[in-house]
Amino acid sequence: MSKPKGFEKPTGFRDYTPHVVTKLRTIERNVLECMERWGYRQIITPTIEYYDTVGVASSTSDRKLFKLLNSRGTTLVLRSDLTAPIARVVSSLLKDEELPLRLSYHANVFRSIEEEAGREAEFFQTGVELVGDDSPEADAEVVALAIASLQAAGVSSFKIAMGHMGFLNGLLEEVIPGQTVQQEQLKEGLLGRDYVGYRQSIEALNLEPKLKEQLEAILRLRGGKEVCTHATELSSSAEAAQSIAHLCAVFEVLEAYGVSEHVLIDLTMIGDFSYYTGMTFEGYAAELGSPVCSGGRYDNLLQQFGRSLPATGFALKTNRIIDGVHGITIEEKKPVRIQYTSECRAEALNEAARLRSIGQNVVTFLLPEDGAETSTTNVGALTGNKSMQAEQVITFGSEKGGKR
Repeated sequence: MSKPKGFEKPTGFRDYTPHVVTKLRTIERNVLECMERWGYRQIITPTIEYYDTVGVASSTSDRKLFKLLNSRGTTLVLRSDLTAPIARVVSSLLKDEELPLRLSYHANVFRSIEEEAGREAEFFQTGVELVGDDSPEADAEVVALAIASLQAAGVSSFKIAMGHMGFLNGLLEEVIPGQTVQQEQLKEGLLGRDYVGYRQSIEALNLEPKLKEQLEAILRLRGGKEVCTHATELSSSAEAAQSIAHLCAVFEVLEAYGVSEHVLIDLTMIGDFSYYTGMTFEGYAAELGSPVCSGGRYDNLLQQFGRSLPATGFALKTNRIIDGVHGITIEEKKPVRIQYTSECRAEALNEAARLRSIGQNVVTFLLPEDGAETSTTNVGALTGNKSMQAEQVITFGSEKGGKR
């Protein structure tokens, strides 16, 4: 393999230029402030975790984890999500805090990708976890907060698709009981939105027409509250019925929040079926075909850290919002430029300090002396470099050769 050039970086990683960082930080600040108003406290966890704890518990498949060894030969991982690390903290450092716990976060995460995939291996997530409450009210709260967070991030036109793992589990066990491999294959089709493949998997089961229709009918269970009625008519499974009752209760709470117009029920929505245990949801912006947020209930995760607690949450896919949604207009504040001669340096720098103390952005430049060459530091100021343009220019001392 040839040596990389000095300006190259690994596939899947990116540089964030100042304008993009400004947008990222604006979204981060607005969303975290929104979450704080809902009672969520921010938490920060390490970038590196143990593979045998957080790595194994993560929803990310093993082949997508970035692994490394420490000096003792212990396998570590770069965090691939924030939910598993937060579960570790809730089960240890926060074990004596009153439930339910409401926690928020913003951080970069890492997932290994194929070289030709064209996807990012490092990206940002902003999200929440609500731990210790298994009620429909809790699930509705995180969906309503996801809606408020998308709006705070500048996403004005979007839809939340909401489903429930229990309904599909109950239906599949009713139609093809005990056929675990076939059930997983059908779930894979729904997870990947491969409805052609899903139908082909049904055909391969050689079911009688009534059972085949039951499995195909789930593809039509998408819409408003009326989907709940259609779903109860489709399956007599107790697990499916209980799941639909919970989902309908969540929708009713969202109606009380006044946000149900943003939500549709989609019973093909299952999230990562190895991870989620109940209600799941994804948010789609009008500008993008891929989700800008996702979440759901994961009641089994904390058991892996020795504490059995229900939990629900979501994460905004912040990078997709930065790159694909244009709801937030960033107007970078131009600084005041204070330029000065060497004999007026103290006076000029005192004025710069005063302006900064009242919240003004300030850049300073030393004017060249008569006959002196302009330093490379001052070239931008003297040539009108766009990135260096100032809102106001204040000069201390002689302007010879200095002020445009």
